Amino acid sequence: MSTFERYLTLWVALCIAVGIALGHMMPSVFQAIGRAEIAQVNLPVAVLIWLMIVPMLLKIDFAALGEVRRYWRGIGVTLFINWAVKPFSMALLGWLFIGYLFRDMLPAGQIDSYIAGLILLAAAPCTAMVFVWSNLSDGEPHFTLSQVALNDLVMVFAFAPVVALLLGLSAITVPWETLLLSVALYIVVPVLVAQILRKVIRDRSGPSGLKRVIAHLQPISLVALLTTLVLLFGFQGEQILRQPMIIALLAVPILIQVYFNAGFAYLLNRWAGEAHCVAAPSALIGASNFFELAVAAAISLFGFESGAALATVVGVLIEVPVMLSVVAIVNRSKGWYESGAAVRQRADAVPIGEIRGAP
Repeated sequence: MSTFERYLTLWVALCIAVGIALGHMMPSVFQAIGRAEIAQVNLPVAVLIWLMIVPMLLKIDFAALGEVRRYWRGIGVTLFINWAVKPFSMALLGWLFIGYLFRDMLPAGQIDSYIAGLILLAAAPCTAMVFVWSNLSDGEPHFTLSQVALNDLVMVFAFAPVVALLLGLSAITVPWETLLLSVALYIVVPVLVAQILRKVIRDRSGPSGLKRVIAHLQPISLVALLTTLVLLFGFQGEQILRQPMIIALLAVPILIQVYFNAGFAYLLNRWAGEAHCVAAPSALIGASNFFELAVAAAISLFGFESGAALATVVGVLIEVPVMLSVVAIVNRSKGWYESGAAVRQRADAVPIGEIRGAP
């Protein structure tokens, strides 16, 4: 993890302050940016979102799907957590905390929008930062790559139905046209563009050339994210200044679902007898979110000034420190994990080198 990425939470906090200040001083500028849209898609933000997403998707090699069979236990656990547990647990936590326990402390007109933002955040499994988390936990790189590639493939087809189902259960009107446009604009097209660029770069410069390109583009991706946050908080600033506790309250269900899903995935892998080098990234992938997509979808579906957009941004704010704490937990508990009967039994039957894909 670069120094810039390590202090992402600090940069996010600074962008919050800058966005609020600029929104207060230059409201007409932000209103003009908000009006620059076609078919409910804001053009400046669409450009920024692409600059965020495409460099991250360049890391994904769909040829890695051939490795899925090797790690079927860990793959199965992560898919179950990402698509059968996480969106639904977040919806439940959103209804409990935002819709009930914290309801009187939040703007009444934004309650449903906050819940929608939390659902969007949980419905998109992370595709980029998990490579960092996996490396920090000594995760099996082939498993991480194949799991992320599979998640991206599933997300193309499952994101819209899962979001629509949970928004419907939350009694929130589903803007189907905008939702499908968001999926096409921020998932399908970027995946295709990234894979085409990946092939072209590899054919011309080889794997090392691809790594250099990704390294050069990564700062652009983060700068685009931070610029988007400045715009978001430029619109949200007045509301936040009136109720500064909003961010803290929205963080509560996000924190609970991160630790719950990470712990659940970790325990399921231990029960299944999966090696720690697979269980660690499985837990991390199961807990983290593709917040770039969530921010983009929230803006497209509900607008810059919505509670949904703000809720997804809170996910960005706490992502790095929370995931680093999960990394620390799985690393420190390795001895306990490997003492499990199923894990020891499989370790005796399958050498660790074979699990790691060594020749």
